[in-house]
Amino acid sequence: MIMTIRTVRTYFAALLLIPFLLTGCVSTEKTYRTQGRVFGTQIEISIYGESQERADMLSARVLNEFDRLHHKFHAWEPGMLTSLNESIARGEPFPADDEMVQLLKSATVLAERSDNLFNPAIGHLIRLWGFQSSDITPHAPSPREIKRWVDANPRMSDLRYVGDIISSRNKAVMIDLGGYAKGYALDRAARILRDGHVKAALINIGGNVLAIGQPGDRPWKVGIRDPRSEGTIATLALHDNEAIGTSGDYQRYFMNGGKRHPHIIDPRTGETIDLVASVTIIVSGGSDVGLRSDGNSKPLFITGPAHWREMAQRLGLDQVMLIDANRHVEMTPGMRERMAVAAPIVAAPASP
Repeated sequence: MIMTIRTVRTYFAALLLIPFLLTGCVSTEKTYRTQGRVFGTQIEISIYGESQERADMLSARVLNEFDRLHHKFHAWEPGMLTSLNESIARGEPFPADDEMVQLLKSATVLAERSDNLFNPAIGHLIRLWGFQSSDITPHAPSPREIKRWVDANPRMSDLRYVGDIISSRNKAVMIDLGGYAKGYALDRAARILRDGHVKAALINIGGNVLAIGQPGDRPWKVGIRDPRSEGTIATLALHDNEAIGTSGDYQRYFMNGGKRHPHIIDPRTGETIDLVASVTIIVSGGSDVGLRSDGNSKPLFITGPAHWREMAQRLGLDQVMLIDANRHVEMTPGMRERMAVAAPIVAAPASP
């Protein structure tokens, strides 16, 4: 089933009022929100059913953890990750820690499952295109420069581990966790809040969202952004230990010669992807739900409109929405059903 964004927006304009008419009594307990900025994006922590004092205290713990992870895993500012990359470039082993080792090993598993379309080892290509910078400006790397790093074939499987000592058999490996660290941060935040025995919370890192519990007698509601405007095209109910992740071409990108160049790069060609506007997935269960919501959307974005369904099946994803560069919307039956569940009274319009 393929719909345009106009069709989807019309459909959801009817849906949005329904859930609030079906929820019954509304709890008098409050939701406290704390906002900030980390990982180069906006964050929001919503905590329900606590006093403001406890909500502020728990939010501060989460923000401190985000700050720690930001400095440790930053791709170009000095930290443990940049030190690792410098050691790899010199052909030297690096003394890391268990946290970094486990994170890189999990990224390697996803890389191999996705035929290396998810590939955090291509930091040199990301830098070549100008995306290892807070100030993104148009870049036009030469085909020769691109080919150099593609032919070097850096992969996560090039890394070797002896305890917490990391080395690489390929000096072309440069780790960039921009498509993975936010998901890990979501899981760390969830652990802090669950250890603090919160009734319910919602953690949002630049559109990657994880839910804990539910606020009163209704689930958390989150919106799926329209990749070509500031509005949303859909609203979904998000339940306990579910996470929604989106990869899009609308935040970190530049225009050059009338062509959009987003920060997601195809490791096979070294080129930016211009066929997809956004991919949104929902995952649930386990202690790494945030990590999976972040990393698993990238291979679908790269495979694009022609092959995203096969990749979704390969990765075990049954709730996916893809919006292509022409504003056409496709989704899995699981995602379509999920949207209908949010407002079961209203049926989707028939396809033309």
